[in-house]
Amino acid sequence: MARIDVQHLTKTFQAIKGETVEAVHDIDLAVADNQFVSIVGPSGCGKSTLLYIIAGFVAPTSGSVLVDGQAVRGPGPDRGIVFQEYALFPWRTVQDNIKYGLEEKGVPRDEVERVVQKYLRLMGLQGFQRKYPRELSGGMKQRVALARTLAYEPDVLLMDEPFGALDAQTRELQQDELLAIWREKKSTVLFVTHSVEEAVYLSEKVVVMTTRPGRIKSVIDIDLDRSRHREDVVTSPEFAQLKNRVWLDVREEVLKHYAASADETSGDRTE
Repeated sequence: MARIDVQHLTKTFQAIKGETVEAVHDIDLAVADNQFVSIVGPSGCGKSTLLYIIAGFVAPTSGSVLVDGQAVRGPGPDRGIVFQEYALFPWRTVQDNIKYGLEEKGVPRDEVERVVQKYLRLMGLQGFQRKYPRELSGGMKQRVALARTLAYEPDVLLMDEPFGALDAQTRELQQDELLAIWREKKSTVLFVTHSVEEAVYLSEKVVVMTTRPGRIKSVIDIDLDRSRHREDVVTSPEFAQLKNRVWLDVREEVLKHYAASADETSGDRTE
Protein backbone atom coordinates (compact mmCIF):
# COMPACT_ATOMS: atom_id res chain seq x y z
CA MET A 1 0.00 0.00 0.00
CA ALA A 2 1.08 3.61 0.12
CA ARG A 3 1.55 6.67 2.29
CA ILE A 4 0.83 10.17 0.95
CA ASP A 5 2.79 13.19 2.18
CA VAL A 6 1.80 16.67 0.99
CA GLN A 7 4.39 19.27 1.98
CA HIS A 8 3.98 23.07 1.79
CA LEU A 9 1.81 22.73 -1.29
CA THR A 10 0.66 25.90 -3.08
CA LYS A 11 -1.07 26.24 -6.45
CA THR A 12 -1.87 29.45 -8.34
CA PHE A 13 -3.72 29.81 -11.64
CA GLN A 14 -3.97 32.57 -14.20
CA ALA A 15 -7.63 33.63 -14.35
CA ILE A 16 -9.49 34.67 -17.51
CA LYS A 17 -9.06 38.38 -16.78
CA GLY A 18 -5.34 37.91 -16.25
CA GLU A 19 -5.26 38.09 -12.48
CA THR A 20 -3.55 35.42 -10.40
CA VAL A 21 -5.82 33.18 -8.34
CA GLU A 22 -4.39 31.12 -5.48
CA ALA A 23 -6.33 27.86 -5.24
CA VAL A 24 -4.51 26.23 -2.33
CA HIS A 25 -1.87 27.67 0.00
CA ASP A 26 0.88 25.99 2.03
CA ILE A 27 -0.90 22.68 2.60
CA ASP A 28 0.69 20.01 4.76
CA LEU A 29 -1.16 16.70 4.89
CA ALA A 30 -0.18 13.14 5.76
CA VAL A 31 -2.31 10.12 4.84
CA ALA A 32 -1.08 6.85 6.33
CA ASP A 33 -0.92 3.46 4.63
CA ASN A 34 -4.39 1.92 4.23
CA GLN A 35 -6.10 4.99 5.69
CA PHE A 36 -9.45 6.35 4.46
CA VAL A 37 -9.41 10.16 4.57
CA SER A 38 -12.12 12.53 3.34
CA ILE A 39 -11.72 16.20 2.44
CA VAL A 40 -14.60 18.66 2.93
CA GLY A 41 -14.94 22.42 2.65
CA PRO A 42 -16.84 25.19 0.89
CA SER A 43 -17.23 25.28 -2.90
CA GLY A 44 -14.12 26.52 -4.66
CA CYS A 45 -11.78 25.87 -1.72
CA GLY A 46 -9.38 23.76 -3.79
CA LYS A 47 -10.43 20.24 -2.77
CA SER A 48 -10.39 18.92 -6.34
CA THR A 49 -7.24 20.88 -7.17
CA LEU A 50 -5.45 19.16 -4.29
CA LEU A 51 -6.68 15.77 -5.48
CA TYR A 52 -5.57 16.38 -9.08
CA ILE A 53 -2.11 17.48 -7.92
CA ILE A 54 -1.77 14.23 -5.94
CA ALA A 55 -2.99 12.33 -9.02
CA GLY A 56 -0.27 14.03 -11.07
CA PHE A 57 -2.70 15.74 -13.48
CA VAL A 58 -1.79 19.24 -12.23
CA ALA A 59 1.66 20.47 -11.24
CA PRO A 60 2.01 22.46 -8.01
CA THR A 61 3.34 26.01 -8.07
CA SER A 62 5.46 25.20 -5.02
CA GLY A 63 5.77 22.40 -2.50
CA SER A 64 5.70 18.68 -3.16
CA VAL A 65 3.68 15.47 -3.03
CA LEU A 66 5.32 12.19 -2.07
CA VAL A 67 3.80 8.72 -2.41
CA ASP A 68 5.82 6.21 -0.40
CA GLY A 69 8.65 8.71 -0.38
CA GLN A 70 8.72 9.15 -4.17
CA ALA A 71 7.96 12.59 -5.60
CA VAL A 72 4.87 12.78 -7.83
CA ARG A 73 5.92 14.03 -11.28
CA GLY A 74 2.81 13.02 -13.21
CA PRO A 75 0.07 10.36 -13.37
CA GLY A 76 1.06 6.80 -12.50
CA PRO A 77 -0.46 3.34 -12.07
CA ASP A 78 0.10 3.55 -8.32
CA ARG A 79 -2.72 6.15 -8.14
CA GLY A 80 -6.20 5.44 -9.46
CA ILE A 81 -8.85 8.16 -9.71
CA VAL A 82 -12.64 7.98 -9.85
CA PHE A 83 -14.55 11.06 -11.03
CA GLN A 84 -18.13 12.17 -10.42
CA GLU A 85 -18.78 12.06 -14.19
CA TYR A 86 -17.81 8.36 -14.41
CA ALA A 87 -15.46 9.03 -17.40
CA LEU A 88 -16.29 5.67 -19.02
CA PHE A 89 -15.42 4.94 -22.63
CA PRO A 90 -18.83 5.00 -24.38
CA TRP A 91 -17.61 2.75 -27.21
CA ARG A 92 -16.51 0.00 -24.81
CA THR A 93 -18.76 -2.48 -23.04
CA VAL A 94 -18.78 -2.86 -19.26
CA GLN A 95 -16.23 -5.68 -19.34
CA ASP A 96 -14.04 -3.85 -21.84
CA ASN A 97 -14.07 -0.70 -19.69
CA ILE A 98 -12.93 -2.78 -16.71
CA LYS A 99 -10.19 -4.35 -18.85
CA TYR A 100 -8.70 -1.02 -19.89
CA GLY A 101 -6.16 -0.44 -17.10
CA LEU A 102 -5.11 -4.08 -17.11
CA GLU A 103 -4.48 -3.99 -20.85
CA GLU A 104 -2.46 -0.79 -20.47
CA LYS A 105 -0.30 -2.54 -17.87
CA GLY A 106 0.29 -5.46 -20.23
CA VAL A 107 -1.36 -8.02 -17.96
CA PRO A 108 -1.64 -11.45 -19.69
CA ARG A 109 -5.01 -12.15 -21.30
CA ASP A 110 -5.92 -15.06 -19.01
CA GLU A 111 -5.24 -12.92 -15.94
CA VAL A 112 -7.25 -10.04 -17.41
CA GLU A 113 -10.28 -12.29 -17.83
CA ARG A 114 -9.94 -13.63 -14.28
CA VAL A 115 -9.74 -10.14 -12.77
CA VAL A 116 -12.63 -8.82 -14.87
CA GLN A 117 -14.86 -11.70 -13.75
CA LYS A 118 -13.87 -11.04 -10.14
CA TYR A 119 -14.92 -7.39 -10.31
CA LEU A 120 -18.10 -8.13 -12.21
CA ARG A 121 -19.06 -10.33 -9.26
CA LEU A 122 -17.77 -7.95 -6.61
CA MET A 123 -19.65 -4.95 -8.03
CA GLY A 124 -22.87 -6.80 -8.83
CA LEU A 125 -22.44 -6.33 -12.59
CA GLN A 126 -22.90 -9.92 -13.72
CA GLY A 127 -25.30 -10.06 -16.62
CA PHE A 128 -24.36 -6.52 -17.69
CA GLN A 129 -20.84 -7.24 -18.97
CA ARG A 130 -21.82 -6.72 -22.63
CA LYS A 131 -23.86 -3.57 -22.02
CA TYR A 132 -22.60 -0.13 -23.05
CA PRO A 133 -22.53 2.86 -20.65
CA ARG A 134 -25.57 4.45 -22.33
CA GLU A 135 -27.59 1.37 -21.29
CA LEU A 136 -26.74 1.69 -17.58
CA SER A 137 -28.17 3.66 -14.66
CA GLY A 138 -26.05 6.23 -12.87
CA GLY A 139 -25.33 3.85 -10.01
CA MET A 140 -24.22 1.11 -12.39
CA LYS A 141 -21.97 3.50 -14.32
CA GLN A 142 -20.29 4.47 -11.06
CA ARG A 143 -19.78 0.81 -10.16
CA VAL A 144 -18.13 0.23 -13.54
CA ALA A 145 -15.88 3.27 -13.03
CA LEU A 146 -14.88 2.01 -9.58
CA ALA A 147 -14.32 -1.54 -10.89
CA ARG A 148 -12.15 -0.23 -13.73
CA THR A 149 -9.95 1.65 -11.26
CA LEU A 150 -9.76 -1.11 -8.65
CA ALA A 151 -9.09 -3.86 -11.19
CA TYR A 152 -5.48 -2.84 -11.75
CA GLU A 153 -5.00 -2.54 -7.96
CA PRO A 154 -3.57 0.97 -7.47
CA ASP A 155 -1.95 1.60 -4.11
CA VAL A 156 -3.83 4.89 -3.77
CA LEU A 157 -7.50 5.45 -4.63
CA LEU A 158 -8.42 9.12 -5.29
CA MET A 159 -12.14 9.89 -5.46
CA ASP A 160 -13.61 13.24 -6.53
CA GLU A 161 -17.30 13.51 -5.51
CA PRO A 162 -17.91 10.01 -6.93
CA PHE A 163 -21.45 9.71 -5.55
CA GLY A 164 -22.51 13.33 -5.92
CA ALA A 165 -24.82 12.75 -8.90
CA LEU A 166 -26.63 9.73 -7.41
CA ASP A 167 -29.99 9.65 -5.67
CA ALA A 168 -29.94 9.23 -1.89
CA GLN A 169 -30.75 5.50 -1.84
CA THR A 170 -28.19 4.58 -4.50
CA ARG A 171 -25.62 6.80 -2.82
CA GLU A 172 -25.97 4.93 0.47
CA LEU A 173 -25.62 1.57 -1.29
CA GLN A 174 -22.50 2.79 -3.11
CA GLN A 175 -20.99 4.05 0.16
CA ASP A 176 -21.45 0.65 1.77
CA GLU A 177 -20.01 -1.13 -1.26
CA LEU A 178 -16.98 1.16 -1.18
CA LEU A 179 -16.40 0.46 2.52
CA ALA A 180 -16.64 -3.28 1.92
CA ILE A 181 -14.11 -3.09 -0.92
CA TRP A 182 -11.76 -0.89 1.12
CA ARG A 183 -11.86 -3.34 4.02
CA GLU A 184 -10.95 -6.15 1.64
CA LYS A 185 -8.34 -4.36 -0.49
CA LYS A 186 -6.99 -1.94 2.15
CA SER A 187 -5.98 0.71 -0.35
CA THR A 188 -5.11 4.21 0.80
CA VAL A 189 -8.17 6.34 -0.01
CA LEU A 190 -8.47 10.12 -0.38
CA PHE A 191 -12.12 11.05 -0.89
CA VAL A 192 -13.44 14.52 -1.80
CA THR A 193 -17.07 15.26 -0.92
CA HIS A 194 -19.42 18.14 -0.14
CA SER A 195 -21.39 15.94 2.27
CA VAL A 196 -20.30 16.11 5.91
CA GLU A 197 -22.43 13.07 6.74
CA GLU A 198 -20.81 11.04 3.94
CA ALA A 199 -17.33 12.07 5.07
CA VAL A 200 -17.96 11.08 8.69
CA TYR A 201 -19.62 7.79 7.76
CA LEU A 202 -16.84 6.64 5.43
CA SER A 203 -13.66 7.97 6.95
CA GLU A 204 -11.09 7.37 9.62
CA LYS A 205 -10.10 11.02 9.37
CA VAL A 206 -11.83 14.12 7.97
CA VAL A 207 -9.85 17.10 6.70
CA VAL A 208 -11.67 20.46 6.65
CA MET A 209 -10.35 23.06 4.22
CA THR A 210 -10.80 26.82 4.48
CA THR A 211 -12.40 29.05 1.89
CA ARG A 212 -10.09 30.04 -0.99
CA PRO A 213 -7.17 29.96 -0.93
CA GLY A 214 -7.64 26.50 0.53
CA ARG A 215 -5.67 25.73 3.66
CA ILE A 216 -6.07 22.97 6.23
CA LYS A 217 -8.44 24.30 8.90
CA SER A 218 -8.77 21.14 10.97
CA VAL A 219 -8.13 17.41 10.91
CA ILE A 220 -10.69 15.39 12.85
CA ASP A 221 -10.21 11.74 13.80
CA ILE A 222 -13.32 9.61 13.30
CA ASP A 223 -13.57 6.78 15.80
CA LEU A 224 -16.75 4.81 15.10
CA ASP A 225 -17.63 1.15 15.53
CA ARG A 226 -18.35 0.22 11.90
CA SER A 227 -18.90 -3.44 12.72
CA ARG A 228 -22.50 -2.42 13.42
CA HIS A 229 -25.24 -2.02 10.81
CA ARG A 230 -25.36 1.29 8.98
CA GLU A 231 -28.56 2.37 10.79
CA ASP A 232 -26.93 1.80 14.17
CA VAL A 233 -23.86 3.82 13.16
CA VAL A 234 -25.65 6.87 11.72
CA THR A 235 -28.18 7.07 14.58
CA SER A 236 -25.58 6.78 17.35
CA PRO A 237 -24.75 9.75 19.63
CA GLU A 238 -21.09 9.41 18.64
CA PHE A 239 -21.92 9.87 14.95
CA ALA A 240 -24.09 12.91 15.66
CA GLN A 241 -21.36 14.49 17.80
CA LEU A 242 -18.68 13.98 15.15
CA LYS A 243 -20.92 15.18 12.33
CA ASN A 244 -21.76 18.32 14.28
CA ARG A 245 -18.10 18.98 15.03
CA VAL A 246 -17.12 18.73 11.36
CA TRP A 247 -20.15 20.73 10.23
CA LEU A 248 -19.36 23.63 12.58
CA ASP A 249 -15.89 23.95 11.03
CA VAL A 250 -17.29 23.71 7.49
CA ARG A 251 -20.13 26.14 8.25
CA GLU A 252 -17.70 28.77 9.49
CA GLU A 253 -15.81 28.59 6.19
CA VAL A 254 -19.01 28.55 4.09
CA LEU A 255 -20.14 31.77 5.79
CA LYS A 256 -16.76 33.36 5.03
CA HIS A 257 -17.14 32.24 1.41
CA TYR A 258 -20.58 33.85 1.11
CA ALA A 259 -19.35 37.05 2.76
CA ALA A 260 -16.39 37.26 0.36
CA SER A 261 -18.69 36.65 -2.62
CA ALA A 262 -21.01 39.41 -1.45
CA ASP A 263 -18.08 41.82 -1.10
CA GLU A 264 -16.91 41.00 -4.64
CA THR A 265 -20.42 41.57 -6.02
CA SER A 266 -20.72 44.86 -4.18
CA GLY A 267 -17.35 45.95 -5.54
CA ASP A 268 -18.38 45.12 -9.09
CA ARG A 269 -21.49 47.30 -8.74
CA THR A 270 -19.49 50.32 -7.58
CA GLU A 271 -17.02 50.22 -10.45
